[in-house]
Amino acid sequence: MGYRVFKDSHGTEWQTWDVVPRLGERRKAQRRRIGAPPPAADRRRPTERRIVIGRRPVLTEGLHAGWLCFEAPIEKRRLTPIPSDWQSCELDQLEEYCQRATPADRTALRR
Repeated sequence: MGYRVFKDSHGTEWQTWDVVPRLGERRKAQRRRIGAPPPAADRRRPTERRIVIGRRPVLTEGLHAGWLCFEAPIEKRRLTPIPSDWQSCELDQLEEYCQRATPADRTALRR
């Protein structure tokens, strides 16, 4: 993950980083071998043993491959797809990416 801080032409300071979601299931396949005897009945639990805390995030269409996040004290923006040169481009190009980015809802960050 890269990270940059820059000031735009209006003097607003932006923090910029890339976000690549990694949503993996804890258990993707059955662990038991086919043909193995089932465990004893008294060892089975009637409820799911995995504990789920909170909800699984649902990504907005187009964000599955990741996005470039721009955050300032006044707002937050997302740009997708992530430009390949964002970590090394000139500041005016980075500001252009920021201007093209879509405003993001910050209410989800407050609890």
